[in-house]
Amino acid sequence: MLSEKHILLGVTGSIAAYKSAMLVRLLVKQGAHVRVILTEAAKDFVTPITLATLSKNPVYSDFIKSRESGEWVNHVELGKWADLMLIAPLSASTLSKLCSGNCDNLLLATYLSANCPIYVAPAMDLDMYKHWTTEKNFEILNSNGVQIIDSDEGELASGLIGKGRMAEVEQIVRKVSDHFQDGIALTNKRIIITAGPTHQPIDPVRFIGNYSSGKMGFALAEAAHAHGALVTLITGPTNLTAPDSIERVDIQTAQEMFNAVNERFEHCDALVMSAAVADYTPQTPFQTKQKKESGGMNSIALKPTIDILKAMGELKAHQKLIGFALETDDELANGKKKLADKNLDMLVLNSLNDAGAGFGTDTNKVTFISSTEIREMPLKSKQSVAIDIINELEKLF
Repeated sequence: MLSEKHILLGVTGSIAAYKSAMLVRLLVKQGAHVRVILTEAAKDFVTPITLATLSKNPVYSDFIKSRESGEWVNHVELGKWADLMLIAPLSASTLSKLCSGNCDNLLLATYLSANCPIYVAPAMDLDMYKHWTTEKNFEILNSNGVQIIDSDEGELASGLIGKGRMAEVEQIVRKVSDHFQDGIALTNKRIIITAGPTHQPIDPVRFIGNYSSGKMGFALAEAAHAHGALVTLITGPTNLTAPDSIERVDIQTAQEMFNAVNERFEHCDALVMSAAVADYTPQTPFQTKQKKESGGMNSIALKPTIDILKAMGELKAHQKLIGFALETDDELANGKKKLADKNLDMLVLNSLNDAGAGFGTDTNKVTFISSTEIREMPLKSKQSVAIDIINELEKLF
């Protein structure tokens, strides 16, 4: 499962850092391409030359390669290179910084730039591991989609016996390998994901739109890509960016989104329709900007836009189809009706009555509706919700 995978390993200042040499060796032995970022504190326990020799790649620890030439290490490119980022060992200090957004070294800057799945293997002394701040920080990581490889119990560097030892390297490599095994159902599957709003022109400077930010759709695209899918992201107007390895198609209107989806649907394996497509559009957009004093905007005749989800449901053959519904009342009843009417395999239901859900937020609270079950999920980050949805898509295959 690790053959040709790009693993970015972060090593922090913990006595368990000595195990990173064996960790790199095992990852490389399984065919992975490994790059290593060392914090300054980690250098007290393991040398860059050891890890560079084992990984067959330079080891990074500073933003600056050469102050004379001005060469620097591009943390954004490192994050984009990785199929998975692993921080092992994860010290209590770095754990705290991951949760606070502190960015005072290369490892943290790369973590904040990474779009790939992130795994951490904590290592710290017993009382540190059990401290309420540590437990709270683990909760923050977990709720934001970071996978925690739990520490083992045993004798610690302090002489105490208890939990806090970094998991054995074989266990860590197995967890990383299992991540790609879990995604095998989507490997090379062609997945279309729609995102963002549509803008329906009233005149050359005005439009009908909605508050969708596109965050949910972009998170879905990144999660599907991380699971090995070949992703096409069809997005309305948004300020978000996606990795270069994801095909991106930018559109403005509902008709343009329909055309882009329809053109690709026959040859795709799944469509995840998370875009907030306008239900109505002006019948006849004005060709020139309408002045306030002209009275031309007193009323605007509207017509329905094409129902993309319903149209694809009617065309569906082998494809899996996941739709979204944002409701304000009778949520479940409306969601079940949409599932049946549009021939969906699954519906992701949002309610604007739930705090932290809906447009523009970094979190979401959804309910999965299929023909066999209704499952309400807790409030999570949109990245975590995206992983849950992609996991459900894998089950459909």
